[in-house]
This record gives sequence, C-alpha cells and structure tokens, in this order.
Amino acid sequence: MLSWLDRALEENGFAPANDDMFGGWRVRLKLDSGVPQRMASFDTAFLEDHVIEGHVPATGFRRLLEERPDTVGLAVPGMACGSPGMGSKDDREACDVFLTSQDGSTEISMFYAEN
Repeated sequence: MLSWLDRALEENGFAPANDDMFGGWRVRLKLDSGVPQRMASFDTAFLEDHVIEGHVPATGFRRLLEERPDTVGLAVPGMACGSPGMGSKDDREACDVFLTSQDGSTEISMFYAEN
C-alpha cells in the first residue's frame, strides 16, 4: 500500500522508494543527515544529495532540483494542516518552507500559501 507521501510524489513525477524506520533510528538519521532539530517533522525523504524534511510540496522538490543550492535540503517543521498528506486542501494552513544549511542555519525558501 502506498503512503500519502508516495502517492503525492508519484502524482508529481517522482519515483519514491519507501523504507520505514522507527524511534531512535529515525531521529539519528535526521540528525546525522544535517536536519536541525528545530526543523524536524515526522517524514524524511532523500532527493539526490538533499534531505527533504516534513510536508514539503512538490514545487519545492522541483525548485531544489533546478537550482541545486549548496544546502542540506528543505524542511517544513511540524505538521501543517492541508499540506500534502495532512487533510483537506480546503483547510490548508499557510506555512513556510525552509532551506537548511550545513551549519544548521535556516532561511525561508518559499511560502506555501493557504487557499
């Protein structure tokens, strides 16, 4: 069975490979991959040499692949309502998508607007 993330990625032209991890292993993977603790969410994905943390929209994936910044990756901390996999698009909350740097700093990369 495909997860919400797998379905969202496939719908946007990506080919996901799922590997469930639990508890401490998941946290260790995030930290070892350079995800700042304050940017952590539930889901983590790897896109080439970047880490995608949380419910980042597909437009963020595409932009990352086009621009190829020297960064750890993108993050949407927490679980924004209406973001991909989190309820109805009609109930979408606006949220920032952060660019995460090797030194742990972050900056807003894009804004995922509410309806």
